[in-house]
Amino acid sequence: MMTSFFDQFASPSFLGIPLIAIAIALPWVLFPTPSSRWMNNRLTTVQAWFINRFTNQLLMPLNVGGHKWALMLTSLMMFLITINMLGLLPYTFTPTTQLSLNMGLAVPLWLATVIIGVRNQPTVALGHLLPEGTPIPLIPVLIIIETISLFIRPLALGVRLTANLTAGHLLIQLIATAVFVLLPMMPTVAILTATVLFLLTLLEVAVAMIQAYVFVLLLSLYLQENV
Repeated sequence: MMTSFFDQFASPSFLGIPLIAIAIALPWVLFPTPSSRWMNNRLTTVQAWFINRFTNQLLMPLNVGGHKWALMLTSLMMFLITINMLGLLPYTFTPTTQLSLNMGLAVPLWLATVIIGVRNQPTVALGHLLPEGTPIPLIPVLIIIETISLFIRPLALGVRLTANLTAGHLLIQLIATAVFVLLPMMPTVAILTATVLFLLTLLEVAVAMIQAYVFVLLLSLYLQENV
């Protein structure tokens, strides 16, 4: 029984062809395309306002060199938040529950921030590996620890996003199964459990948005250290 709970995280396929590419590309169809008119509709106006506010908030701590990443970071934010939200609908698949996809996003972007720091300011980038005023006997140990922590960053990005979404989906499925089992035997308890399920669903909606924001925010912090 417990094995079937994890079937929802298996990549769907049709005739042996994985459909994860369609699950990734389809959400972009939902975004309205801005028109060439002076006046847009309400949905396009709200979308533009949200993107502008998020971009300003995200790039405020960065200098001018980091503003080149505005389009990519904002697009990544909208991409993750859309996939996470659509994954909460029934009979859907959430690609961000796959560690391979999250690591495929985290590793190249993290590596790009490191390469930019080493290329533009190698002294400062290497200086992060050794805090100022470190005693001489602790220098080799601290360099090893800081190097390990540097390489753990992309793993933490991918695992954080995967673990939070996977845990939320599993908890929702467990409580929903409990509601169906308890409904014929104890209707009152089933109704109370359904209320908890509704509140948990609202919480999972918030988690889906927050985790997308945290993923992009941490990337911007890594970029801030290297520009």
